[in-house]
Amino acid sequence: MTSAEPTDTAPSSDASYEASRVRSDAAWEKIRTDPSGLRMLTGDRPTGALHIGHYFGSLRNRVRLQDAGVETWLIVADYQVITDREVLGDIRGSVRELITDYLAAGIDPEKSTIFTHSAVPALNQLLLPFLSLVTQPELERNPTVKAELAAAGKSAMGGLMLTYPVHQAADILFCHGNLVPVGRDQLPHIEQTRVVARRFNERYAGGEQYFPMPDALLSEAPTILGLDGSQKMSKSLGNTVMLRMSPEETAKKIKKAKTDADRQITFDPENRPEVANLLTIAAQSTGRSPEEIAEEIGDKGAGTLKVMTAEVLNEHLAPLRERRAELEKDPGYLFSVLRAGNERANAVADETLAHVREVMGMVY
Repeated sequence: MTSAEPTDTAPSSDASYEASRVRSDAAWEKIRTDPSGLRMLTGDRPTGALHIGHYFGSLRNRVRLQDAGVETWLIVADYQVITDREVLGDIRGSVRELITDYLAAGIDPEKSTIFTHSAVPALNQLLLPFLSLVTQPELERNPTVKAELAAAGKSAMGGLMLTYPVHQAADILFCHGNLVPVGRDQLPHIEQTRVVARRFNERYAGGEQYFPMPDALLSEAPTILGLDGSQKMSKSLGNTVMLRMSPEETAKKIKKAKTDADRQITFDPENRPEVANLLTIAAQSTGRSPEEIAEEIGDKGAGTLKVMTAEVLNEHLAPLRERRAELEKDPGYLFSVLRAGNERANAVADETLAHVREVMGMVY
């Protein structure tokens, strides 16, 4: 049994966070000692190639978990692109870019399953019985959905956005995922998934623990700000360093990064967020602390900081970029990896849906 039972809502209170933290700490301990039985589900919306915010914030950690022996499932959430967009754009190209970044970063298709939403019908069919387990008010008060709606600049919520947390529950539960790496802001989705799993087990499975109660895997992954001082990197704002950029393009981007007029370099995220951001990037690239790097630069100013950050970032990303260049030469291989992942995901989803129909009395 987990350390705390979920409520019938998707809370984001301090008490809920502490309960999630306790379960997360237990999961980290199991990863260190015996990761058998752990199945991680995570992924991204295919909106283009990834940047260093994605890499330092999540992708690098996924590779570490994969290599530690955690069974890894990566969803390319192509259906989620249309939750807040009216135009798909080059969705096939975006999927290709995403897979290229995954493999270049170290995701191993022999150890991990990469698949797309749209290619797994049984996964999406689970949305129907799962929707019977939640109420409209529960969906409407999910804080992450509200944040996504605001970020998209929309005032009216579409049906797909409203049911986004339940679709995520289907993503996690179809493969019996029991571990989901998230930040604190995503905890309401995990709580909603736990509610869906528990209610399904109680209402339809006669108390059988068919679906697991997934745990959030919380980490101290750094938040990388946009180079213009924005709260996050965004390709549309042009404030990113893309993984696919050349060393020259990277140096040019870093050189234009926003800083301040104080020549004494200090690590002060609250009062000097832009300078702290560059120090964080340098620290993540070298394994050193940002405070140590700040002390080394001292009063040499932001120009020296930018040069150092570009140099160590380029050095850190060099192996990834070399692999990426090789992968780009063979798009056929990239899509073969996806087809193999889709085949495995379909086999698992079909088995799950068959069991769901059986316990619901819908096998004729």
